[in-house]
Amino acid sequence: MIASVAAIVFAVVTSAVVGFQLALALGAPWGAYAMGGRFPGEFPPLMRVAAVVQAVLLVLIGLVVLSRAGFLFPQWAGVATWAVWVAVAVSAVALVLNTMTPSRDERRIWAPAAGVMLICSLAVALSTGK
Repeated sequence: MIASVAAIVFAVVTSAVVGFQLALALGAPWGAYAMGGRFPGEFPPLMRVAAVVQAVLLVLIGLVVLSRAGFLFPQWAGVATWAVWVAVAVSAVALVLNTMTPSRDERRIWAPAAGVMLICSLAVALSTGK
């Protein structure tokens, strides 16, 4: 039960982060809230590509967490058992980076999101699966 709720919360938060990254890639003027605020306003072209890459990686990680919790892709069960630890590691790194960022606004928004993602991915990783 806890793993199921954690996986859903992880998916919801991850979806918000993916949406944010895709918005940055499409030119949303939210650069002050990402990458330490180094690119206020619209991201330059190379950073837009980076935002797309981050979004794709986050989608894959989200699918792994949902798979580990038994919601998606039962054929991924073996891979998801170890790959969910990648989600935990990425979430931990995201939490550290988002706590250290010089951008106060980025810290206020994304550090809590990364913290939730870390707690949820860890709960799913430590579960016995469905």
